[in-house]
Amino acid sequence: MRRLVILGGGYGGIKILNKLLDGGLPGDVHITLVDRNPYHSLKTEFYAIAAGTKADREVRMEFPEHEQVDYVYGEIEKIDVDGKRIFVQGLTEAILYHYLVIGLGCEDNYHGIEGAAEFTESVQTISRARHGSVAVGDLKAYGKVAIVGAGLSGIEVASEIRESRPDLNVRLLDRGETVLSAFNSKIQNYVEEWFAKNDVEVIHKANVEYVEKDGVCNNGVCFVNDVTIWTAGVQPNYLVRELPFAKDRQNKIVLNDYYQVPSHPTVYVVGDCASSIHSPSAQLAGQQGEQVADVLLALLNDNAPERPKEIKLKGALGSLGKSDGFGNMLQQPVTGLLPRLAKSGVLWLNKRH
Repeated sequence: MRRLVILGGGYGGIKILNKLLDGGLPGDVHITLVDRNPYHSLKTEFYAIAAGTKADREVRMEFPEHEQVDYVYGEIEKIDVDGKRIFVQGLTEAILYHYLVIGLGCEDNYHGIEGAAEFTESVQTISRARHGSVAVGDLKAYGKVAIVGAGLSGIEVASEIRESRPDLNVRLLDRGETVLSAFNSKIQNYVEEWFAKNDVEVIHKANVEYVEKDGVCNNGVCFVNDVTIWTAGVQPNYLVRELPFAKDRQNKIVLNDYYQVPSHPTVYVVGDCASSIHSPSAQLAGQQGEQVADVLLALLNDNAPERPKEIKLKGALGSLGKSDGFGNMLQQPVTGLLPRLAKSGVLWLNKRH
């Protein structure tokens, strides 16, 4: 029996699993998927969990049942790539593999800022998003919320909290001169105007020096704050950072054209842990997952895999509450209701598939 182990049931891992099951998986292959949660969750919607506008049941999906698949739910303690073993908290025996897929995603990067890890909420896991939801939901009228980071996650968190709790004081700290630095200036201006119209304070050229339980210090000015949410950067899961593989400047694993680790060709990496010319996204992880599945299906059926084609992303979409949004569609910047509806449509498709 050949054993394939998939670490992480996120966008990349679930794409690989589904395509393997649909694509003619040989009968002598057994798959074990390891995840901390007994469900696949739609991470792109965690901002709504944190804001309290969506129940987490709406962003959870059951893993597929199949006679050649089993699941292990728990925290991974160690990946032993030389011994081809995975150690999971609570298990007395290690999980052995012949082929390994690593899709463990990312975690917050606090950039060494004092107090950031201890005193901020996060949207990087569904558990932490739930925790943030309780913190925001329990605030009394006129409470103060600060979101550190004005990328896509920060924008969506800030706008969703504003729509959810119009009584709160919401502040967004942006390190750059404009929000959404990776987007077109039309989108940047639209979002800036949305925040001004909806009374969200945006502080540009922010430099957070430290975070306290009830405050944030920025550029020498410390202000009282009830809840601080961190969206100012991510890094690969710490288990991946500890692996003895070549990595790029962002600590992502360098791969060959088949998503294999050159020194360990039976190890594959997808998503936020894989070095790529593209920025991390659910869309990127999903496309990588499909290509990894094609490679694995060929090898498991004793065929030579075709070299994966260059990935072409379809653009990015973001929300400003429930009825407004922005994004790049057909390589054009679009704002308003249309991109918001498109984002809802993508979510619907993900749930169906």
